Amino acid sequence: MIGLQLFIIPLSLLGLLHVGMSEKLPNIVLILTDDQDVELYGMHPMVKTITKIGKEGAAFYHAYTPTPICCPARASLLTGMYAHNHGTHNNSVSGGCYGSRWRTLMEPRSLPKHLKRQGYTTFFAGKYLNQYSASLTPGGWDHFYGLQGNSRYYNYTLRENTYNVHYDKIYLTDLLRDLAVDFLKLATQSENKSDESDEDVRPFFAMIAPPAAHAPFTPAPRHNGTFDKIKALRTPSFNKPVDDKHWLVRSSRPLHNKTIDTIDTYYRKRWETLLAVDELVDEVVNTLNQTGVLDNTYVIFSSDNGYHVGQFAQPYDKRQPYETDIHIPLLIRGPGITPDSRIDSAVSLVDLAPTILSWANVSIPSYMDGHSFHEMLMESPKPLVERSMLIEYWGEGNLNTYNAKCPGSNKDRLAECTPDAECHCQDSWNNTYACVREVRYKLNRIYCEFHDNEHFQEAYDLDQDSYQMTNSVYDLLPIDRALLGLRLKNLTHCSGRECFV
Repeated sequence: MIGLQLFIIPLSLLGLLHVGMSEKLPNIVLILTDDQDVELYGMHPMVKTITKIGKEGAAFYHAYTPTPICCPARASLLTGMYAHNHGTHNNSVSGGCYGSRWRTLMEPRSLPKHLKRQGYTTFFAGKYLNQYSASLTPGGWDHFYGLQGNSRYYNYTLRENTYNVHYDKIYLTDLLRDLAVDFLKLATQSENKSDESDEDVRPFFAMIAPPAAHAPFTPAPRHNGTFDKIKALRTPSFNKPVDDKHWLVRSSRPLHNKTIDTIDTYYRKRWETLLAVDELVDEVVNTLNQTGVLDNTYVIFSSDNGYHVGQFAQPYDKRQPYETDIHIPLLIRGPGITPDSRIDSAVSLVDLAPTILSWANVSIPSYMDGHSFHEMLMESPKPLVERSMLIEYWGEGNLNTYNAKCPGSNKDRLAECTPDAECHCQDSWNNTYACVREVRYKLNRIYCEFHDNEHFQEAYDLDQDSYQMTNSVYDLLPIDRALLGLRLKNLTHCSGRECFV
């Protein structure tokens, strides 16, 4: 299949595919937002981003997170591995988020390590992993400005290489913008000096991870109120309880008007937080252009996972296997990519690391579960590459995650329960599932199995039921369900090349 041969061809031949041996290696800039959806018009505020990356490159219409929650998704992006292989299952330390397994086994295998060995100057600024402790600086980064803990906009601490620096009043997205622009100017200085030889010019990899559009949904003051008249998108599933889905969603009840008002407010604020990100993207692209390196730079824009607001009467969160939560934005511009391209083939965040390594002329490690989509980007017209991808999640509810301000007991092992969401709990100990997301010729489907007491199953034909209103798993022929179950079992145990099916 297209791209699969990139796992096995020799390093020297790989480079000839897209980097002439006498040419410079490309620079790479990756901008990763937090909880930015596609399905609920989460790209609406990103006018400059769409213009300067999407219109000047490729837009992916079927890009997905392998795990719809921050820490595992970011770990997958950095390693090119599914969560069942890298071991980060959720946002807790016990769930592998910046735990000992990550630090000792996975971080040394991560993307910046490979790029640094290839001669790249590496830069990181923003949210790393949710449980990241600023007492340590992750390996592989020449310049590191990592946020301690989870997303926030003010009153935060960054690990700035070997020091911790606290900021009270500087808006984080703006600080990340300035840090990135300063780095890009420094990294490209030698390219603008006539007395420097090509051998002295080091390519760079810059990853910028702003907090938007994650809670607490704090816009920059200049953007506050921009979308005051906007309400959350009223999809057919909005505030609609259902009885044909797994128990956690099935337990939803109609939301009160006060909660819907809160949802509308959060929806507006999420959009407003993204306006500063749009400005960040604009400044980054402008700087690349002004320093003369834009034509030799791949610029990627994406998010770690999506987000729902009111669908199936769930107030606001991710962690569910529906398109609102798993469908993510992905825009890429760079050398050889035809402007204003549309790509309908399915890709996953696990594919980004192999793709970036292919651009950097680095052999793709056999342990990576993703595959490079470089060839797909270069071809015109764009072929449909048939794909079955894994979506997996492990619920993180335990005895300590329940909110005492809500009814019930800690023995219920529920999580993400808040009074402002009417104590509708968004997660639980058995909100654990695996899905196969298929995009093939005349087939656009998801099939899920839940590891709960009911061994519940869900399936949706997204071409016929784009809002996933009706669980059609029992409309499938028994042989189809059996084959889907077998494919899903293989994916949940796959490793390396065998994950591409």
